[in-house]
Amino acid sequence: MASKQGVIGRELFQFFKDLAKNNRTAWMQENRARYQSSLVQPLRRLLEEMTPAVLRLNGDFDVSGRTGANFSRINRDIRFAKDKTPYKSQMYLKLEVPAPGGRETGQLYAGFSKDTVTAGFRIYTGGKRRESTLALVTEPRVMAKPKWVAQQKKRLGKKYESYWYTTVKGEWTKNNGWPVKAEAWKRLQAWIVRKKMSPAAATRAAFAGQLAKMFKELYPLVEFTSFEK
Repeated sequence: MASKQGVIGRELFQFFKDLAKNNRTAWMQENRARYQSSLVQPLRRLLEEMTPAVLRLNGDFDVSGRTGANFSRINRDIRFAKDKTPYKSQMYLKLEVPAPGGRETGQLYAGFSKDTVTAGFRIYTGGKRRESTLALVTEPRVMAKPKWVAQQKKRLGKKYESYWYTTVKGEWTKNNGWPVKAEAWKRLQAWIVRKKMSPAAATRAAFAGQLAKMFKELYPLVEFTSFEK
């Protein structure tokens, strides 16, 4: 499914390196065309390459190519952020099946920064926890099938790292490992299962095919955590 030459070039990672040194509105305005050519357009081409494989997993995945739906925003909302720089130092290609009421569901994603590529599965509360997919779908399902997470750890643990977040005194706290204990799900705010790769891996022609294989392995996590049956 991959073209002879990878759609992601070294220019994408160089852009993020330069942005890290020049995270200012004036610099971005001067480099807007470069941002489009080295970052936006390659990620859109990657989505196009991924679309057939993704829709074979589930025809309801949103592959519209819209910012928000498939691409994270590079502009930072500095109103509530500790980091007041205007632009984020990474961008994500993400795939999600829309849920009733606009709730966030589990995502398959690939993330790019100046020196790292990550790809995997993630699910967040996305707002009020009691109204989230994690609370309404995932938690009851884990309680009904308490061995499921341990089974996924056995299936995927050698290939992927897992970590999850809770809140302690209002602050997000990272927990490394797999949330195999049922009580963890009563407090869980996010769960991520991912693999880290080098920038060189993303520039290879086989990258889209590698992502497709990973997404197929991880799709059962999306299905279990997100879809009401």
